[in-house]
Amino acid sequence: MIRIVLFLVGTAVIALGAAWIADRPGEIVMTWQGWRISTTVTVAAAALLAAVVFAVTVWSLIRFVLRSPHRVAALIRERRKLRGWRTISRGLIAVGTGNVMLAKRSAGEARKLLGPEPLTLLLSAQAAQLGGETKTAEAEFRIMLDHKETRPLGLRGLYIEARRRSDAASALAFAEQAMRADPALTWAGEALIEFQCRAGDWIGALQVLERQIAAKAIGKAAGKRRRAVLIAAQALALEETDPGRARELATEAARLAPDLVPAAALAGRLHGAAGKLRKAARMIEKAWAVSPHPELAEVYAELRPGDTARDRLKRVKALVERTPGHIESLLAVARAALDAHDFGQARDRLAPLLGEPTQRACLLMAEIEATEHGDHGKAREWTARAVRARRDPAWVADGYVAERWLPASPLSGKLDAFGWSVPPSVVAGPVLEQVAEQVLAIAPSKPEPAQAPRKTLSIAEAPTSPKAAGSAPTRRAARPRVMVEPVVAEPPLPDDPGPEPELAPPRKRFRLLDWLAGPSP
Repeated sequence: MIRIVLFLVGTAVIALGAAWIADRPGEIVMTWQGWRISTTVTVAAAALLAAVVFAVTVWSLIRFVLRSPHRVAALIRERRKLRGWRTISRGLIAVGTGNVMLAKRSAGEARKLLGPEPLTLLLSAQAAQLGGETKTAEAEFRIMLDHKETRPLGLRGLYIEARRRSDAASALAFAEQAMRADPALTWAGEALIEFQCRAGDWIGALQVLERQIAAKAIGKAAGKRRRAVLIAAQALALEETDPGRARELATEAARLAPDLVPAAALAGRLHGAAGKLRKAARMIEKAWAVSPHPELAEVYAELRPGDTARDRLKRVKALVERTPGHIESLLAVARAALDAHDFGQARDRLAPLLGEPTQRACLLMAEIEATEHGDHGKAREWTARAVRARRDPAWVADGYVAERWLPASPLSGKLDAFGWSVPPSVVAGPVLEQVAEQVLAIAPSKPEPAQAPRKTLSIAEAPTSPKAAGSAPTRRAARPRVMVEPVVAEPPLPDDPGPEPELAPPRKRFRLLDWLAGPSP
């Protein structure tokens, strides 16, 4: 609309100018070399305009002819670039689909057409990697180091190649160079933290994390969580040598990440040892409300070392009031009630879990049967059921199951890799042989018929002691640890806990041979 208005305004101005000249006639006379030329103003203006148009046209033609070689060369270059970019696209697609021959051919054509462009170098390196030519790939990545815009890409490629050939020193050096060049490179920071976690250098890892946070390479929430994990790792390392400093670090870690159970448990344990029972209780209660965990219940129960089993039961019941129906709440109260010899309450707490019990529930029931009645048959039955029962949650990272939480995965070195989850199931389920022996060892001694040793559980000959029947089990040493390294064994029939039938005498196996050999003299 604006262009139309401007066009109309311009046309009107020209028309008015022409009319103004036409209304004021005049004559222009020029005398030169004996020639006298006279014309009107209108004709002279038209002639001048025509001369200007002719001059501009002639100059444009001359300029076009003079610049034709340059234009032709530019056109050829553009066509080569277009072919080169198409070749790079075809090569990258070939790399993605695994076509080694097409990728190498495209890389060669792209280098001829475009020269040492960043994408050309990248395509050549990826084609070499795809073809297993590590030296060629490293050479291409080293060429990238000479250019500022491709230097991070070259360091990344060299780092990957160093990891592939298990050269940890070179990989660490390339990651450090990339981190110094650009702290915002996420892969470089992750690699440095991984190396430092493997070496146990938690302070160095924390420094790298701070640089990542300052460069906004990771989000605030992720940075806060990782800082809490690294601080908790420092606290665990100082727990034995410097409890005061470890207590401060664990408290800070629990404040940064309330759901970080190991930090809260460590802080509560250290505050309790220092006599700050109220502060320790508050920290554990806060962590339990976010993430119920058996370690929190154990630390909370033993805040005061001199308490009786009844006192510990009362304290645990107060803790689980915040999560009454949670499975960890039921198991925690059942464990404390069993220690206090309150077998009725222990059975009541375990009753909702016995429809589809977990291994811990089965082992607690076995301990209840062995402790309350000295019933070895039922204890063996529950222990046998633990073979095929659902596994309880554990600290799992990269398929590795650990008895205790670790700040980083021992397999990959990844920070904060461990999560509290159910481990991958196995064919026959784990058999906790040491736990089974402890369960029957605390039972009252009763005369029992001799039984053949079971192939799976090895608990038939577990010793019993009258002393164990008359006194409560110790608070920490006698407690069965469910997170013992599992031993996978062939499961028995869960409904037949009794002795296996005796094997036939070996001589009966050779009865046919004896018959063929005839009667002995």
